Formats: sequence, structure tokens, C-alpha cells
Amino acid sequence: MAERYLHSATSNAIVLSLQMFAAAFLSLNNFGHFNFGMGSTKEMSCQTVQGFGLHPICLNVSYMFISLFLFFFLRMLTWLRELSDWVWQDRLWFPAGLGWADLKDRDGLVFAKGSDLWVIFPIAVCFLIIRQIFERTVAVKLASLLRVREKPRVRAAPNTTLEFYFCNASKFPSQSSVEELTKQSGCSVRQVQRWFRRRRNQERPSQIKKFREASWRFTFYLLAFIAGLGALIDKPWFYDMEEMWNGFPTLPLLPSQYWYYMIELGFYISLLFSVATDVKRKDFKEQIVHHVATILLISFSWLVNYIRAGTLIMLVHDASDYLLESAKMFNYAEWRKTCNYIFILFAAVFILTRLVILPFWILHTTWVYPLTIYPPFFGFYFFNGLLLVLQCLHIFWAVLILRMAIKFLPGNDIVEDERSDREETDSDEEEEDHEKTKNCFVQNGNGHTVLNNNHHHSKTD
Repeated sequence: MAERYLHSATSNAIVLSLQMFAAAFLSLNNFGHFNFGMGSTKEMSCQTVQGFGLHPICLNVSYMFISLFLFFFLRMLTWLRELSDWVWQDRLWFPAGLGWADLKDRDGLVFAKGSDLWVIFPIAVCFLIIRQIFERTVAVKLASLLRVREKPRVRAAPNTTLEFYFCNASKFPSQSSVEELTKQSGCSVRQVQRWFRRRRNQERPSQIKKFREASWRFTFYLLAFIAGLGALIDKPWFYDMEEMWNGFPTLPLLPSQYWYYMIELGFYISLLFSVATDVKRKDFKEQIVHHVATILLISFSWLVNYIRAGTLIMLVHDASDYLLESAKMFNYAEWRKTCNYIFILFAAVFILTRLVILPFWILHTTWVYPLTIYPPFFGFYFFNGLLLVLQCLHIFWAVLILRMAIKFLPGNDIVEDERSDREETDSDEEEEDHEKTKNCFVQNGNGHTVLNNNHHHSKTD
């Protein structure tokens, strides 16, 4: 009934705007020709509308533009309403015979609603404010307690030519560009290379900034994991995942589920808001895809009442994230053994939760078991498609983790984050020169010096 009334009101408004346009056009024609020459200045300037101070032609032109704007605006609202009706039709998101009407509150039971999601934006803003306070107070004191120190950085000497190229062309000049810059700046090749290396280091985030970000994420992920575990530990679907679909979709909403969802969604929205100022890593694009896919997955599971599956998926993600962030914190504090031990624990938990439990238990339950109850529908494919996107990202990150684990096995002092850029130092240049000298001339088995080009042998030869 309400939709029919809305459609009628919109149609009437469109007709009214067209009538306004026609009236304004006819009224405009009554004023004759548009002759703005010097001979008609007196006639044109004398005719004004009392109370508005506008010439009648100007007033009617304004009416025309307003009516056209109203027409297209209301028409757009009609298209959006029709699109919304098509997108959210029952047959797309629910099994046959079920729909949105089944999720209306009744008999004291409360169900998830799309309007509930508006609260995530104020929550995201609150997270941004809390984060700023946390990083400036708690994180700073924690960094001081763990003795996080800044690495000394030599600043690049002021040079207008090199600075212009750095800001407008490239931060990594090619060899030909370096040679050209030596002519323009009057510096040697070595000085230009050293200047760009130091200038790049100036733009890299400080250890304190990295530590503050890691400590904030560690705090949230740890608290979220504890809260999620507390909300699920006494639920039957935590132990028997087929219980996720018992009574679907008429599954009443629990207060713990509501707050778990809203807080997680608000946090991921806040991560998208702050991504421009956060430390950028090599997997920046993958992180954005992960955040967007997670937000879509959580929001969609809320709308169609896949809440039991959604809470399990969020718990699996939170189970290992706080370990990674804590390893980063000890890495920045240079607690090498502690960092390595935590990293080993993180790698084990990550592999167990994201490459074993998620695909072989949760994904199996969301992909295989529902087909034994209902025929497949679009919402089924959409939900599982988002889960597959996340699973592909998990495999990508697992490769990075295994790379770090392999580096750790021979007995490295510390495991570095594969996603981070290594800070360049002036000693890199000396090592480079040493390698060049070493590779240019080597002695053969007879003690003769030969050019190390085609005669180069690896250590394994």
C-alpha cells in the first residue's frame, strides 16, 4: 500500500513539474522576441516583478530550469525505486517460497534489518577518534616501555633540480636519467644516486608510526577475538556447523550478534577511511580488496540473515590477526627472539584457521550443505563467491608467510614483513660496489684472472 502511494505521489509530482515547465514556456513567449539591443534597453529595464526585483523573462527562465530539475530528479528517484525493487526481489536472495516478509519482527522475535546498518558510520567515526587518542597516548607510552627507537636517517641535501625530478617524474630514476641529472645538477653519478636514496628514506614512515598502527590493530583484534569467542562459545553452531542452517532464514537476532556485527563493520569502515594516511605496504591493493570484500560479505550476510555463518567467519579472521600485529610490535622494538616465536605461532594459527578450518569446514558448510535443503539461488552464489575472493587472498598471504618462514628456518636473527619496503642505507652502495668488483674479475682454477661474464659460476656449481 505504501509503495503504491509513493508511486502515485511521484507520478503526480512529475506531471506537476511538466505543467510548471509548460506554463513557464508559454509565459516566456508572451514577452515577445529576445531583443537585447540598445533600442529596447528602456523597455527591458522597466519591466520587473514587484517583490523579486527580477525581470519577468529571467523569472520564467528560472521556473523552467527548476521544473526541469524537479522532473529529472523525481524521474531518477523513480528509476532508483524500480532498480531497488528489482535488485531486492525475493527470488534472488532467498530460496523458493521464502522472502523478506519472513524477516519481519513478530511474537517477540527480532530479526536483522537493513536499516540497522546505518549505525556503522557513527561507529566508524568513533573508532577514528578513539584511534587518534589511543595512538597519541597508550601507543606512545607502550613504545617507550618497549624502547622503540628511531633509526638515524641522513637527510638529502637541498637540490632544486633533483627535488623537481623526484616530485614530478620518478622516485627511482633510470641510469640514463641519472646521467642526465648529473649534467643538470652538477653532481656526480654517485652523489645523485645517494641523494635519491636518502630522499626516498625521508618519505618512509617512521618506526614509531608503524608501531602505533600495529598496536592499535593488535588491541582491536585481540578484544574482538575474545568478544567473538565469548559470543559463540555456548552456541550449538560453534560445534556443529550444520546448525547454521537450522531454521534458515527465520533465525532470530541475538544482542551479542548485533553488537559483534556492528563493531566489526564499523572497524573495517574506519580502516577504509584511514587508508590514505596509514603505512602503505606492497599488498596495498590486496588489502583494499580484502576490506571491501569483507564489508560486502558482512553486510550481505546481515541483510539475508546469514548471521550465524558471518560470526564464525569473523571469528576465524580475528583468531590470527592479533598475533601478526603483536609480532610487528616486537619487530619494531627489536625484540628479535620474541618476534620470531610469535611469528611462528601466527603462521601456524593462520594456516590452521584460514587454509584448513575456513575452506574445509565453514566453506564446505555454506557451499555443500545448503544444497541438501534448498535449490540453489543467486544469493547462495553471491555469498559463496565473496568467500572465495577472501580465500584467494588468504592463499596469497599464505605464500608471503611461507616466504618469511623459509627465511627464518636457517637461523635469521629476525623475520621481516615481506609486505614492507626495506629501508635503504648508504652501506647498500658499498655492498653494491663490492659485488660489482667481485663479479667483474674472478680467478680461475689456474690462478689466472678472467672477466666474470660468461665464466661466472654460482656457489652451487
